Amino acid sequence: MDHLLRNALSFIVGLVVGSLVNMAFVWAGPHVIPPPAGVNMTDAAGLAAAMPLLEPRHFLFPFLAHALGTFAGALTAYAMSVRYRVALAYGIAGLTLLGGIAASFLIPAPAWFITVDLVFAYLPMAWLATQVGRRWTKQPAASASAD
Repeated sequence: MDHLLRNALSFIVGLVVGSLVNMAFVWAGPHVIPPPAGVNMTDAAGLAAAMPLLEPRHFLFPFLAHALGTFAGALTAYAMSVRYRVALAYGIAGLTLLGGIAASFLIPAPAWFITVDLVFAYLPMAWLATQVGRRWTKQPAASASAD
């Protein structure tokens, strides 16, 4: 398969895998840590109204969704690609970071959560994915600059 085609496919599959992981955590969150009684968190208006009632624990699963979704997508792209592995992993993180920035304007969340989310859930997860990917694909660190 052509390198360009394989890299494009790895990027697309990375986005899909990352999105699926993200959605799994978004779905599981309210089942593991139930929202306050009477709160409707299924639409933007209900979420905005619920924000003052939410405790820090309610933000755990959204953070995990963003961080682990980015990690899974970046690792997938890294592992599947032939060349430019690091760039593709960071490309996934960049797109998910843009989504996180957009969400910070659209979803009213506390400033502490937005800060933690944007600083720790995206680019650091791409870095971690490249480190795990190097070990997983048994790629020596010396050739990492060729990625």
